[in-house]
Amino acid sequence: MVDVSQHKLVPEHTLVDEEAVDEVLQEYNVERTNLPKIKRKDPAVPDEAESGDVVRIVRDSRTTDQAVVYRLVIE
Repeated sequence: MVDVSQHKLVPEHTLVDEEAVDEVLQEYNVERTNLPKIKRKDPAVPDEAESGDVVRIVRDSRTTDQAVVYRLVIE
């Protein structure tokens, strides 16, 4: 079976610790539930992710070199 998370076209997905989540939410002035969602069973989500966790996704970008986005893990 292929490990999708290791494919070169899949951007880096990492879990964000709670302290960093609070900083991100304050920076963007949003609630956790306002973040875009990603399903826990998505193959790119780290195996240890649980519902309610926040995942940081770093994508390559033509305009800014790298684009960082955050997603709330849901069931």
